[in-house]
Amino acid sequence: MDSEAEAARRARAAGRASWPIRRFRLGEEPSDDLSATTTVTQRLEMMWPLAVEAWSLTGRPLPSYSRDQIPCQLFRPGERRDAD
Repeated sequence: MDSEAEAARRARAAGRASWPIRRFRLGEEPSDDLSATTTVTQRLEMMWPLAVEAWSLTGRPLPSYSRDQIPCQLFRPGERRDAD
């Protein structure tokens, strides 16, 4: 292995040394539910970059409209929902 490749390998290894790693037995992994360790605001802040990435993958611009113009329909409990 040449010295440049070896230096690159060492740099990658040094970078990985700071990764937070936790090991669990199969079936004993912690739940993905973050509600006990994060606030609603923190969870929404985590979700936003994912939503932006998902929109960018569609190739369409991120929608920009006011809350009262959101394209949706509200069905209250017990209300009839007509099939399209």
